[in-house]
Amino acid sequence: MSQLALPLRLADHAVFASFLGDGNQTLVATLMDVADGVAETGCWLWGTAATGKTHLLQATCERAGDRSVYIPLASFADASPALLEGLASRELVCLDDLDTVAGRDDWERALFELCNAILDVGGRLVIAASAAPRSSHIVLPDLVSRLSRLPVFQLTPLDEAERAAALQLRARHRGLDLPDETARYLLSRSRRDMTSLYNLLDRLDDEALRAQRRLTIPFVKAVIEAD
Repeated sequence: MSQLALPLRLADHAVFASFLGDGNQTLVATLMDVADGVAETGCWLWGTAATGKTHLLQATCERAGDRSVYIPLASFADASPALLEGLASRELVCLDDLDTVAGRDDWERALFELCNAILDVGGRLVIAASAAPRSSHIVLPDLVSRLSRLPVFQLTPLDEAERAAALQLRARHRGLDLPDETARYLLSRSRRDMTSLYNLLDRLDDEALRAQRRLTIPFVKAVIEAD
């Protein structure tokens, strides 16, 4: 990441092993192929907030290692698009939150140049956004056309049972035991989007470690009510 003197650490939990792929198996398999250098181009993935887009982009980069770079565009929307210069030297570039710079002429032209540079030399590009390429408010026709060549996947939101299973998978990845009844309790007492649920699980992990307690309903209730 020599072009970016910025902290771009990947989250330690953002790996494929901690992502519940139910309903999104084809996308997960594609991203693994992209990370392994098997896929030829990359892909575009889209979905509503908190459906796992950032997790999957970071997991793809984690699997690819130093051959890749992850760029959270939402964090740099107020910066100069010059930060994209030189990224095509990486075999894999993952751009998150493209919506945040769509419609801005300087960013769109820089993105068009980057896409051309990556794909023309056989690199791979993965983009996450809240909508498909032709619905993402990109103004530059050439950029829309270029990005529309990527395979497009829509993330399927998790249902109630899958959200509980996703929480338990994340907990196991962190070395925690999250009983079924506690997972259901969390779903009934917290905001139901996965980002909020994962943030609460992180907090419970810290509190359980500090208190040397298991994630029982009484303990979880006490932590939540302490806010």
